[in-house]
Amino acid sequence: METRYIFVTGGVASSLGKGIISSSLAALLKARGYHVTIQKLDPYINIDPGTLNPYEHGECYVTEDGAETDLDLGHYERFLNTFTSQANNVTTGRIYNDVIAKERRGDFLGHTVQVVPHITDEIQYRIKLLGETGQFDFVITEIGGTVGDIESYPFIEAIRQLRWKLGKHCLNIHLTLVPYLKASGELKTKPTQHSVKALLEQGIQPEIIVCRTEHDLSDNLRQKIGLFCNVKPSCVIQSIDANSIYEVPLLMYQEGLDREVLQQLQITDAKEPDLTHWNDFLHKLKYPKSNIRVGLVGKYVELHDAYKSIVESFIHGGVANECKVNIEFIHSERLDDSSVQEQLGDLDGILVAPGFGGRGIEGKITAIKYAREHKIPFLGICLGMQCAVIEFARNVLHWKDAHSTEMDSNTTHPVIDMMEEQKKITGAGGTMRLGAYPCTIKKGSKAYEVYGTEQISERHRHRYEFNNDFLADFEKAGMIASGKNSNQNLVEIIELKNHPWFIGVQFHPEYKSTVAKYHPLFAAFIKASKKYKEQKGDSGNAAL
Repeated sequence: METRYIFVTGGVASSLGKGIISSSLAALLKARGYHVTIQKLDPYINIDPGTLNPYEHGECYVTEDGAETDLDLGHYERFLNTFTSQANNVTTGRIYNDVIAKERRGDFLGHTVQVVPHITDEIQYRIKLLGETGQFDFVITEIGGTVGDIESYPFIEAIRQLRWKLGKHCLNIHLTLVPYLKASGELKTKPTQHSVKALLEQGIQPEIIVCRTEHDLSDNLRQKIGLFCNVKPSCVIQSIDANSIYEVPLLMYQEGLDREVLQQLQITDAKEPDLTHWNDFLHKLKYPKSNIRVGLVGKYVELHDAYKSIVESFIHGGVANECKVNIEFIHSERLDDSSVQEQLGDLDGILVAPGFGGRGIEGKITAIKYAREHKIPFLGICLGMQCAVIEFARNVLHWKDAHSTEMDSNTTHPVIDMMEEQKKITGAGGTMRLGAYPCTIKKGSKAYEVYGTEQISERHRHRYEFNNDFLADFEKAGMIASGKNSNQNLVEIIELKNHPWFIGVQFHPEYKSTVAKYHPLFAAFIKASKKYKEQKGDSGNAAL
């Protein structure tokens, strides 16, 4: 069938969950047998989120092809179990950059370059790019920000134009807030009405309105919203607060979101969705048989979205073990020898998170030393793996000044360093290793036990590497390189021989964990943490 385009806009407030609604709809359509993809149009002028502070924008998610993207693409992949790419995340900065590059090449033949039509044409080209591959029945496009934002105007105008061109092959879903006022004890629809009015003023009539709410919408409220916003009451969809984002697809199914979408797009031969796996996942999530406490040690722990994919991977790995994972967020800047026992002593597993720069690095090293010496299951990701190498060099090999040249360029033991060919590259992000790279795993290692295969592929986002000049010393002392990129002779996985479960990985396994396919590293780490807790004499009854 011809590709259908669904545009998801938002109003009243940001962070209402456009990404989760988009992902939930996509999951329902996929469960009906359709091929679906989602893209995010972000109105900021950065080319991509790669240079943004996590405090500013949360996690930077990396795709298979090495695109640094918005964290919503992580939700898209986790719900759909389908890879995204550079084409799935487009910013205002990239749009303007490409249009200006065309102007410099003379592509516009002397014409004055304007927002309309040149910028809006480029946006439309980007929206249709995925649909024109012939791979997808539906392309869902989420517009970042809220209607009325100045920076969103070109995107809204591009959608308005596309709706005329695509006709019945597209529709708009508008997500709004229906707030509850405790003083009067009632839900208020006026913010939704004004939000839709703002959208109408820009030339778009939404076909479906999704109302984010803390309380159930009555039939009267649905009819009122429908009347004042020009939609059928059945197209006023309630999105009530849920305990887990993974409940939202089922809630949207109960509300009939996917049915209304298909009806509006005049698709009459759709089969019912197969939600067997999703229901099974939710059952195990809601009714775990055990629980553990895992520490996530990082320097951005005040903002949990900075580690969004790790948090979700813990949920997936917990479901794989029918175990509730209670995460303790531990700030690495507040961790030292005097506080480590108090902060880490009751944990069943320790994960040291990725990051850049020297802030909080010594706290991470302290946490790793504690995990190594007390035989607590440990997983280090990217910088977390590098910190494990530094800790081992300092405290086992007794190279007291061992460090990464990222933090100390004068160290006499640069156990983590930049590759020679990278040192000649300038410009932020230019030296980064991004996207999927192969890794060969040693048979007989813990890593091989985890993956069950010699050849794997994982995603990367880093520029510093294990320094192979010191590898022989490490392996002689008990830290082995159990995984390598054989093409470039780069260490990808390290582990300890004399530890029950101690693994560090240079890549980011959290980027590839989905509802349909839990990542084996997280599942194995949680399994080891469960075993550690049981050996401490705690049966780990499920938390209420």
